[in-house]
Amino acid sequence: MKKISRPNLPNSLTIFRIIALPFCAYALFKNGGNDNNWRIIAFILFFIVGLSDVLDGKLARSRNQITEFGKLLDPIADKAMLATAAIGTSMLGLLSWWVTAIFLIREAVVTMLRFSVIKQGVIPASKGAKLKTFLQNFGVGFYILPLPSILHIPRDIFMAAAILLTITTGIDYFKKVLRK
Repeated sequence: MKKISRPNLPNSLTIFRIIALPFCAYALFKNGGNDNNWRIIAFILFFIVGLSDVLDGKLARSRNQITEFGKLLDPIADKAMLATAAIGTSMLGLLSWWVTAIFLIREAVVTMLRFSVIKQGVIPASKGAKLKTFLQNFGVGFYILPLPSILHIPRDIFMAAAILLTITTGIDYFKKVLRK
């Protein structure tokens, strides 16, 4: 891993993700969260923020610009985005609070576990955890979008898969920490 003394594009994109979150929340809550146009704008903004996560990782690996700063801040930005969207949709009554609680408790526990073993090295995210992040983000995104009621069942099935993967990858991460 390379130490970079000046800012690089991947780290700048990670910082952008964090700075953009208040704008995402603003769009979600605009006009009391009942304005379909603003909810679509909120979805688009969250989507752009999510794409910047994918982009920063690809750029960091392809340019050999993986930094300690990025390894620390990237997961924080991921969790901040999920928390902003999940808490926002729950506050608006669009997503059940118990779903938000499962997501946030899992992320908090994994973060604590991550810090507890950081001296032995970072445990990289598994493919399942990366899929979990994808399902969580799109799952919550489908609650932000004002979908017609005919799409609520597929949306809920998608969310059920996100919840299942959230729990199973959390257990898997715990097992990895115990092995370390």
